[in-house]
Amino acid sequence: MYKNLAETIKGITDVQTISEERKTVLQPLVDYIQQKVNSGQEINLNFICTHNSRRSHLSQVWAQVASVYYHIPNVHCYSGGTEETALFPKVAETLTNQGLNIFKIADNNNPVYAIKYSENTLPIIGFSKKYDSPFNPVSAFT
Repeated sequence: MYKNLAETIKGITDVQTISEERKTVLQPLVDYIQQKVNSGQEINLNFICTHNSRRSHLSQVWAQVASVYYHIPNVHCYSGGTEETALFPKVAETLTNQGLNIFKIADNNNPVYAIKYSENTLPIIGFSKKYDSPFNPVSAFT
C-alpha cells in the first residue's frame, strides 16, 4: 500500500466516532461479511447510488482499500447507479489527495479511471455505470 495512503488511513481510523445507533444498524452487515470471511467465501460488495458519480465510487474504492489495509481476504468491490453519468472529476482529485494514484485510461463522455492503492496490485476500475452493468457481478453480492 502506498505510504501516503496508509498515513491517511491511520489518521481516520477512530471507530469511537461511530455512533452506537449506526453500529447497531451496520451490525447485521458486519456479521454477514464475517461469516463469509470465516468460511473463506468471496465477498462481493456492490455500492449503489443515484448517478454512480460520487458516493458509490468513494464507497467502492474505500471499501476495497480498507479490506486490504485490515487484511480481509477475498473482497471485491463494485459500484453502480440507477443511471449512467460520469465519475465526478473532484472524486478522482480527492482520492489522489488521499494517497491513491489515478490514471485516466479512456477519455470520453464517461471517462474510465484506473485507481491504484499499491504498486503491485491490479487497479480498481472506476467509471459510471448502471447497477446492473455486465461489469458488475450479477449474483452473490451484498
